[in-house]
Amino acid sequence: MKPLAAEKEVPVTQTGKTKVGYFRWVVCALLFFAATINYIDRQVIGLLKNTLQEEFKFSELDYAAIVFSFQLAYAIGLLIAGRVMDKLGTRKGFALALVIWSIAAVAHAVANLFPDLQVPSVLINPPSIVMLTGAAAGFALARFVLGLGEAGNFPASIKTVAEWFPKKERALATGIFNSGTNVGALLTPMIVPWIALHWGWQWAFVATGAIGFLWLFFWLPLYRPPSEHPRLSPTELAYIQSDPPESAAPIPWAKLFPHRQTWAFTIGKFMTDPIWWLYLFWIPDFLHRNHGLNLTSIGLPIVIIYLVADVGSIGGGWLSSSLIKRGWSVNRARKTAMLVCALAVVPIVFAAQVSNLWLAVALVSLAAAAHQGWSANLFTTTSDMFPKQAVGSVVGIGGMGGAIGGMLISLLVGAILQTTGSYVPIFIIAGVTYLAALLIIHLLVPKLESAKIAE
Repeated sequence: MKPLAAEKEVPVTQTGKTKVGYFRWVVCALLFFAATINYIDRQVIGLLKNTLQEEFKFSELDYAAIVFSFQLAYAIGLLIAGRVMDKLGTRKGFALALVIWSIAAVAHAVANLFPDLQVPSVLINPPSIVMLTGAAAGFALARFVLGLGEAGNFPASIKTVAEWFPKKERALATGIFNSGTNVGALLTPMIVPWIALHWGWQWAFVATGAIGFLWLFFWLPLYRPPSEHPRLSPTELAYIQSDPPESAAPIPWAKLFPHRQTWAFTIGKFMTDPIWWLYLFWIPDFLHRNHGLNLTSIGLPIVIIYLVADVGSIGGGWLSSSLIKRGWSVNRARKTAMLVCALAVVPIVFAAQVSNLWLAVALVSLAAAAHQGWSANLFTTTSDMFPKQAVGSVVGIGGMGGAIGGMLISLLVGAILQTTGSYVPIFIIAGVTYLAALLIIHLLVPKLESAKIAE
């Protein structure tokens, strides 16, 4: 036992793959590819917005209602998914979620085949319940099921990181897997316009939706909990488990809601997740509306935006992890990284006012990268403040808050565009939100202290 204990005490800066092992990074790679697939399936409709609007005569309010359906299901799904992952474990739970969202992604291709279908939705101006019909209803229903399935991705991934990585590596691991969202968003404009132009928009949904099933052929054979994994060395297992032991007893949700830590994370998600949804579902339209780009020319600007965002995701996680390794407290390191990211978003307030395409792309790229760096650190605060067995549920609760914020911003953006046709007020909202969110988080958890949950 002495050699094992000695390995647990070796500093991170002095350990390499040859001493500790690297299989935890294989698991991280699986999470990365799941996030990539998740965002490919999610983003297709944003790129095809103008194509679908021209074919089915969707108004801005119709499109907002379709996006709202996804967000509503995502909010419901996240609240359920966290608990499912805590109960079933990530191996089975993740596989189930991916099957559901892949089937729903493919189903978009037949969304227009049910002319008598009706689906209820809401408007924000004036507040009212409306009925979507025909193709709009079909797309709303497909988006709803997609949202239910995709909600499992982040609770499962964050829980896996908490199980497979010591605290000092979690922000980096989170940043790496979260960068898969940017890769997915980067790949989508490279493949979807080509498929849509050559084979039709239906095949864009079918081809991208089918990718998820390939991931299962790697996930199911390769994934097990660390303590059960046959390919994990005793040295690496000891390193993974080098943090002080935590209770394995399940924590009821009722014991999570009263804690300031839960609400700090949830409010952070509620305020800032919607800005990412804005980029995902409306930036193609912004580039079309303000700079005249179409399906054949929009690919390169979108690729640049998400390529830069990918760097931001890894960089944000690296920054706080690096500061911790230099002796900074977890609280100081996380919040410093989040402040840097929040400040970097502010220049987007000018994006809708510049006439040069590439300057607008640069401003959006910077904001997208900053969001991803922010998100990597915000996600990691859950494992900083909660025991492992509660992480999935807390992420689900916070994710639900983010999806509710996304529901509201989809209706708000639709109403603003329908009324003014301008992205200026929309980007002003985006630019100031992160600083306000960080202030609230700091007031709720000034030292990022661990939640004291009674067993």
